[in-house]
Parts: sequence; C-alpha cells; structure tokens
Amino acid sequence: MAATRVNRRMGRILAMAGKEVLHIRRDIRTLYLALAMPVLMLVLFGFGISFDVDHLELVVVDQDRTDLSRELVRQVTASQEFVVVQDGTSPDEALGALRRGAATGVFLINKGFAEDVKRGGAQVQLLVDGSDGNTATQALAKAQALVEMAGRNLGGPVRVTAPPLEARVRTLFNPDARSAMFLVPGLAAYLLAIVAVLITALTVAREWERGSMEQLFATPVGRLEIVVGKLLPYLGIGLLQVLLVLTVGAWVFDVPVRGSLLALGLGSFLFLVGMLGQGLLISVVTRNQVVATQVATITSVLPSMLLSGFIFPIENLPPPLKLISTLIPARYFVATLRGVLLRGNGLDVLWPQLVALALFAALVLAVATRRFQRRLD
Repeated sequence: MAATRVNRRMGRILAMAGKEVLHIRRDIRTLYLALAMPVLMLVLFGFGISFDVDHLELVVVDQDRTDLSRELVRQVTASQEFVVVQDGTSPDEALGALRRGAATGVFLINKGFAEDVKRGGAQVQLLVDGSDGNTATQALAKAQALVEMAGRNLGGPVRVTAPPLEARVRTLFNPDARSAMFLVPGLAAYLLAIVAVLITALTVAREWERGSMEQLFATPVGRLEIVVGKLLPYLGIGLLQVLLVLTVGAWVFDVPVRGSLLALGLGSFLFLVGMLGQGLLISVVTRNQVVATQVATITSVLPSMLLSGFIFPIENLPPPLKLISTLIPARYFVATLRGVLLRGNGLDVLWPQLVALALFAALVLAVATRRFQRRLD
C-alpha cells in the first residue's frame, strides 16, 4: 500500500510538471528569460564592469632633464599603464591639471636625480588624485613596481617612497588581478538569483489570474505535489542556466574550474531550489503577476548585489547588514563559486555554505507549501 501511494504521488507530481512544461513551451518568453538573458547579461556585465585600471593619465614634471630621468619616464610609461598627457614645467602647473581632472597623477622628478642614482639611491614623487580610492590605490601600487624595476635597469635603486621595510607580495588564485576572475562568479550568482526568482514568481499567480486554479482544486493533487510539480521544470531549466553561464565564463573570460565538480553541482542545485522556492512563495502570497514581479525584483536584485559579497566585502558591512546578509542565499553561493572556480576547494571546505543553502531551500519550500491553501478566498 505504501508503495502504491508513493507511485500515485509521483504520478501526480510528474503530471503537474508536464502541465508546467506545456505552459513553458507555449510561452517562449519564459525560455528567453531563463536561458538567453543570463548569458547576455553575463557578457555585458563581464566586459562592462571592471576594476582594472590602466592607461592612467600622467603629467610629468622632469626638473632634472638628464638622460637618466628621460629614460626613467620612458620605462615607466612603456607598458602603457601610465600615459603621459602633458609635460609640466612646474609642480604648480601639474597640480592644476590634477585639480581640473585632466590627469590622474603627477610624476615629479627632482633636480639632481641622476646624481642621486649614481650615489646609490634616488627618490621620485607621485601625486595621485584620491577622489577615486580604487584608482589611487592601484596607481600607487603600479607606480611603485614600475619605478623599482626601472631603477634596477638604470643601475641604482629608485623608489617612489623610501619605506624602512620592503614587502614582497604574491597574489594567489588571481595573480594577474583580473576583474573578470573576481566578478564572473559573483555575476553568475547574481543573475541566476534574479532569473530563478522571477520565473517562478509568476507561476501560481498566473494560475490564479487565469482561473485555472479552481480546476486544480477539483483534482486529488495535494499542495506539496503542486509545489514540487511546478518547481521541477524550472529546476531543470536552472541547471541548464548554470551550465551555460559557467561555459560562457570559461570561454569568454577564461575563468577556470579548479575545485570539486561535486561541490559545484550540489551548491548550484541547492541554490536554485532555494531561489525557485522563494519565487514560488512570492507567487503563492501575492496571487498577482504584477505584484509578484515587483516583490521578486526587490527581494532578489538588491540583496544579491549588495549583501552577498559580490561587490562589497561582507566583512566591511555594518553589523546590522552583516547579520541580515546571513539570510541571503546568494552570499553562500558566491562563496561556493569562488571557492570551486578560483581556490580549488572541495566539500571539505565548502560544507558550511552547502548546509546553509540546504537549510534555506528546505525552509522556503516548507513555508511555500504551508501558505498554499486549497481555497479560493
């Protein structure tokens, strides 16, 4: 008898899933939203959003005007990370260009630079526009490295500053400091969250608006069977989304997959179940497609961008927002993607993130099933 009941329940779930597949086939916009939009947005955002800084405009004030000073400028600008836009005759003139926004930095070589190099050490000065903190930080770091490399070629140490300690820094997992390596995993989680919530937020609301929910109530299909049956087709589409997004990330942006595929697959599955369940819960509560779309957008777009660690480090958030971020599933999926794709992590490292995703998925499905009532009022 128990086996018979299970078979009947599975049959009803598959029937509901088949019904939902027919809806998807009739509405091609759903497939476009689910499959084409994440790939398109990943490419656009991947190329459009970048924290990489190069071709920095530089005003050079060479007060020494010797062969060594000119060679230093040539070597510093040879890589095109710094581009000379003006040769200043005085520091005041160069600072005026900085204030006008005509340049990012001023490269000042004091008189007597060549003599200082021959005596065993020289210093140059770099003034950077600090109104953009990211640009200023990268400009200082790049200038330090380029000037020290040029100094070795000139035959004497040359520093932008003369610190008492020398730090040798090595960047792991993203040695070239490419923005795409950092952004693409976060973008993948962000886009999948938005699409997964939106496509299911319209399912039950559409049934209420079309009046077909009454027909479902006349069948022996239970609440859980309706919820799971509606979820299955979109879960399949979501897993296909993950494959497409990761393929585009690897092909277009050279984002590797260094870690466990099992952890990646399990994390993607749990994340999609949770986000699809969230959309279904919104659909059950609102019963209106317009309202469901608005609520889905508000609850998926901003939290997934601002509180997931996608752009802003969670450690830098104020304590109240840091606490709220523990309820955002995208936070754990971003950590999972970066762990697998960039750091080479497996289940032994990522299990806390997977447990959090599983708890969110179970909770949201339980609440959605609980709120789904077989009555019309």
